[in-house]
Amino acid sequence: MRQGKINRETLETKLNIAIDLDGQGKTKIDTKIGFFDHMLTLFGFHGGFDLEVFCDGDIEVDSHHSIEDVGIALGLAFKEALGDKLGINRYGSFRLVMDEALVCVDLDISNRPYLVFNGEIPKVVLGNFDCEMTEEFLRAFAFNAGITLHVNVMYGKNVHHIIEAIFKALARALQLATAIDPSKVDKVSSTKGML
Repeated sequence: MRQGKINRETLETKLNIAIDLDGQGKTKIDTKIGFFDHMLTLFGFHGGFDLEVFCDGDIEVDSHHSIEDVGIALGLAFKEALGDKLGINRYGSFRLVMDEALVCVDLDISNRPYLVFNGEIPKVVLGNFDCEMTEEFLRAFAFNAGITLHVNVMYGKNVHHIIEAIFKALARALQLATAIDPSKVDKVSSTKGML
């Protein structure tokens, strides 16, 4: 059972996150940031991950602390769920269109955290979601999950479509990377013998 659970509390946020990599895409999300809840719901559904996220943060300040801290805790839960990484494909790539937007996500579950983010996301707010926090979420998630993550926004005009395409493509790429290769169930996908 590839599951991870993280409880994290700071002076700015209180989080409870649980993920099952072998789920059915069922989600229960409550961050008090409507658009972010929508993106995390899509992430769970399109990745086939059962995902529960509860965040009580200082959104009276802004959404920054909540979004970044969810990225941190989700990354830690994801890493815990991966365990010894035996049999995983390790690499995943997915190109995803949403109307006029095209996004490409490539990743390596390498335990070498890195983020390359190429794209312009307008500095607007959707509901109470600061759109510029998309990159910060991705960085927090990648660095705490131990993932090399490249996100390329090829083009797009509607900021909702661009961000939604990012979350869906990330989920699909992770689904591919975490899938078990039946021919390598007792091996790690590295000549080093470990990830």
